[in-house]
Amino acid sequence: IDVIPTLDLPVPKLRVGPQRELVANATGWTEEAVTKDLKPIMSELNKEVVDLVWGKPLGGGVSTSIFRRWSQGYVFSEHEQTALKQFEGGPCAVIAPVQAFLLKNILFNRESSNWRQMSEEEQKMALCSTLTEILESACASPSTGFCLVTWAKGQSPHTSMLSKTQTQSQTQSQTQGMPKPESSQSPQEQQPNALAAEDLGFEQFHSVLHKRTVLSVSDLREEVLSLYHSWRGCCGVLLFLYSVILTKGIENIRNEIQDPTEPLIDPIHGHGSQSLVNLLVTGHAVSNVWDGDRECSGMKLHGIHKQASVGFLTLMESLRYCK
Repeated sequence: IDVIPTLDLPVPKLRVGPQRELVANATGWTEEAVTKDLKPIMSELNKEVVDLVWGKPLGGGVSTSIFRRWSQGYVFSEHEQTALKQFEGGPCAVIAPVQAFLLKNILFNRESSNWRQMSEEEQKMALCSTLTEILESACASPSTGFCLVTWAKGQSPHTSMLSKTQTQSQTQSQTQGMPKPESSQSPQEQQPNALAAEDLGFEQFHSVLHKRTVLSVSDLREEVLSLYHSWRGCCGVLLFLYSVILTKGIENIRNEIQDPTEPLIDPIHGHGSQSLVNLLVTGHAVSNVWDGDRECSGMKLHGIHKQASVGFLTLMESLRYCK
């Protein structure tokens, strides 16, 4: 269980669009604020995605601390060049499957024998290839195409952040009378921020999303590659998760989950469900990890129907706590 301390902070008022006001506090949005303001901002389809992922928690909306913990991008470690970093508890349900496929591709699809050493360009290609593979696995029907969720034009938080940084750098350079070469910028200035911008909340995030649809695998690879900085930047994990969900199809996911009322992300502790992990690993959002379907007291329990290219290892199975 992730325990996140909260602080007694003054209640800020965040304005989103004309004549619309949200109230947030240290523990999160109120349920009234979320359900009331998401409707005019988001399409009905996006509203369904929010309900599927975050559910409808009783006594309040999505906690700001949980959303903040999920608002990171895919960032490689400075110490292990093939390892993805996780900043806070929660998004491991998405990062771990991506890490597994990433290592599989690095170990078996790469010419170099030194799998622990990768250039930035190799990291880029490996990550985008991995994300493409997972999207292909989740696609219910090739005829429906693949969906990619990204920022609406000009709404990317890291774009505005970098623009501000560049403006400050230009101002400093003009003051000092010398231009600052691009190579002398720090990595923080050159790369998009991995953590969510402080002023980007749950509501604002869902108000600036854009959906792209591509119909072929070759186009999918090109689009995923073109969105590399979006995957690495603020909310990259969520953007990819939403892409997988829309590619799979909301109704298809609901039909596979054992309990369709259970959200993919726990609204109290912020961890991902088994269905979410299975969706990313196998392409099917079933709730169990055994082979095939099983009957239990007249109820059909869905399991894994096909061998995936990566899988689970657990000490719990050897102890017969799970199978």
